[in-house]
Amino acid sequence: MISPNYARRLGACLVLLFCGPLLADGMVPDTSVVIVNEADGEASVSVTNTDDKLALLHVTLEDIPEDPEPLLFVTPPLARVEPSKSQLIRFILQSPKPLETQRLKRVIFEGMPQGRSTTEAGHARVGVTVRQNLPVIVHPKGLAPNRTPWTGLSWSLDQTQLTVHNPTPYVVRLAQELRLLPGTGSALLPRTYVLPGETLSVTASAAGATRVQLQPATVYGFAVAPYEAPITL
Repeated sequence: MISPNYARRLGACLVLLFCGPLLADGMVPDTSVVIVNEADGEASVSVTNTDDKLALLHVTLEDIPEDPEPLLFVTPPLARVEPSKSQLIRFILQSPKPLETQRLKRVIFEGMPQGRSTTEAGHARVGVTVRQNLPVIVHPKGLAPNRTPWTGLSWSLDQTQLTVHNPTPYVVRLAQELRLLPGTGSALLPRTYVLPGETLSVTASAAGATRVQLQPATVYGFAVAPYEAPITL
């Protein structure tokens, strides 16, 4: 059974990890994750300026450390957006070869306010920008959608080393905190995703554990019910 304190902590973490971009002001995209289907060759996201002033929208793609290969470009990377108006941003695939697995990137939408009133002489003003950092998933042509990719993870335990392997072609998103059952054992993943073909090992307090309880997230980053998977000893 999950203790009330654990549930509260986990809930707070999930809001920060998976739903944070939906709560912010400034430049707000109409999605919590960008999905680029290889079959389409591109995807579009509408970004709205929720501020009451004209702002510049700056869009930057970022590679994750584990996958530095450039696969996408965005257009336009810089645009003027009036208050309450939206700008369509296109993500265009430029992979030199067919994709075999899902790929993970990130995109930053940054709003830079323009036209602020001039400050009085002798008074300094600090400009503030609001950034939205979203995942980008590139989905291979011909790969069926999978609503529960975390069920494909395999878990093993060797004394105090807990290992998770992802033999599937899907990116799996989940909270870092794990529970080991039965008992009160725990482990902490180094990040909130496991890439296709990847293996991660972490130290765990897991005497006698036979199952791992994880908190998965959908492709759009929303938390679902905790999931228990068997541990191979």
